[in-house]
Amino acid sequence: MKTRSPRLATRAIIVEDRRLLLVNAYPGRRSDLWGAPGGGVEPGRSLPENLIREVHEECGLTVEVGPLALVNEFHDPKSGYHQVDLFFRCRVTGGRLDPDWADPAGIVHTCRFFAPADLAAIRLKPDSLPRVAFTPEAPVHYDPLEEIVP
Repeated sequence: MKTRSPRLATRAIIVEDRRLLLVNAYPGRRSDLWGAPGGGVEPGRSLPENLIREVHEECGLTVEVGPLALVNEFHDPKSGYHQVDLFFRCRVTGGRLDPDWADPAGIVHTCRFFAPADLAAIRLKPDSLPRVAFTPEAPVHYDPLEEIVP
């Protein structure tokens, strides 16, 4: 297997009214796994610039990017794929969730806010996201490398 460099991605932790914004980014709804909005970093742009772009593309929202809150790594040992996600606390400064919004890349099909009690009934990654999201004063958390989950 050829060694590949890890892919770098940014993710937004957006909490409003004690509810966490999550997206399902599996075209064709082929998975029920939820995660924070965001995506791959484009070279030549800052991490906040990349995150602002990704959140707008996926959810139609404009955000202000705050501090780093979580670093998560995952990989697929079979393919050699390895991704490092940097999660930043963000605040919505414009837009609203619109059920008719369409991700131009066609990847995200649903954006939704979840109350803490609702999170037990869904699959989401990383496992530490709710704890980190609802504890804004906590120091930056690191999730060690884990196998990718479809």
